[in-house]
Amino acid sequence: MKQLDIGVAGAGPAGLAAALFLSRAGHRVEILERFETPAPVGSGLLMQPTGLTVLNALGLLDTIHAVGSRIDRLHGADAVSGRTVLDVRYDAAPGGRYGLAVQRAALFNTLHDAVVADGIRIRTGIDLAAAELRSDRAVLKTPEGAEVGDYDLVIDASGARSTLAAKSVAAPSIRDLTYGAFWATLDGTGAVYDKSALSQRYDKAKVMIGLLPAGRTRRDEPERVAFFWSLKVCDVDAVKAAGLDRWKTIIRNYWPDCAPFLDQIEDWDQLTLARYAHRTALPPFSERLVFIGDSAHSTSPQLGQGANMALLDAAALSHTLASHTDIPSALAAYARARRNHVRLFQLLSLAFTPFYQSDSNGVAWVRDRLVSTIAKIPPIPGLLASIVAGTLIDPFGPAGLTECKWQEDLSLLSGMA
Repeated sequence: MKQLDIGVAGAGPAGLAAALFLSRAGHRVEILERFETPAPVGSGLLMQPTGLTVLNALGLLDTIHAVGSRIDRLHGADAVSGRTVLDVRYDAAPGGRYGLAVQRAALFNTLHDAVVADGIRIRTGIDLAAAELRSDRAVLKTPEGAEVGDYDLVIDASGARSTLAAKSVAAPSIRDLTYGAFWATLDGTGAVYDKSALSQRYDKAKVMIGLLPAGRTRRDEPERVAFFWSLKVCDVDAVKAAGLDRWKTIIRNYWPDCAPFLDQIEDWDQLTLARYAHRTALPPFSERLVFIGDSAHSTSPQLGQGANMALLDAAALSHTLASHTDIPSALAAYARARRNHVRLFQLLSLAFTPFYQSDSNGVAWVRDRLVSTIAKIPPIPGLLASIVAGTLIDPFGPAGLTECKWQEDLSLLSGMA
């Protein structure tokens, strides 16, 4: 592939990672961001072996390890009976895999600092509305119709509400999901929680409360915990109208150990409402415009794959551009490289969602009695571990990646102590 002029729409993890891969491959890259100051959105997330392998390929694994919290299992219990209904351990599958919980700000800082260090240009305060083709060049325009740049290739990493995707011929249909979640990043000092697990409490499938150790934003900052509470998006106004104290009382009754976290929340503005949608751009490109991350696909967060899938997209796109001589064939190869993995985990996420976020008492009963029992019988524990790790089918080879040797390379453990 000749040297390309590439515009990246969006300075989130997907856009920053793509810019790093492609700039280091010799292309001329600039990032266009609609906010005046690029910044992360959201609370905590769980980096899987997939996303960590991408960061390793960018030389950033030690950096993210130094600010993250190692997660060895996902544990959930019935809030009323205390019965364990979910216990997925990474070591149930071979390979020494694990998760790394981080604050979204930590992932952003890690990638953004690398972009700045590499001298990649970031243009801010640019609201993009459309990409038009002009003589084999993609021209980006604002809502007012002003041209802000033309490129050999535009990478849309602007998220699930992308206007570039919505106005393209590959525009996906969007199905908003019923449940969302309140998130907050809080101080864990003095609180009782499992520092090596994503912990959850359920009341049937209507209530889900979670605590995720989320490390620190920078190395010299204190460790924090991501707290979340699932609810129907349509019930948000009613919950707020009932008052913050009533909401806190409900959660304390379910999970008394949450009290130190709830005491830190004094205003609804401290909570971020996350809304979720299912969407897939097919194919994930349109002429000289290609979609990665949530611009290409999104689904329920039940398996915690979102940021990891976005990083895999960036790696796969860079790989196919490097291994093809023209853009159309490279984009077609990118679509093939990501198709099976994306579709499988979208399907799995949708399949798991009713067991944890729905009005069905019957589904919750099946989860608590039948599924939790089956999950203990080999080879199901290893299968569940592979699902959570994002490795049920190989995501690495099609993206041109080699998975980290988790058990052999002791340098990967730097910053873990």
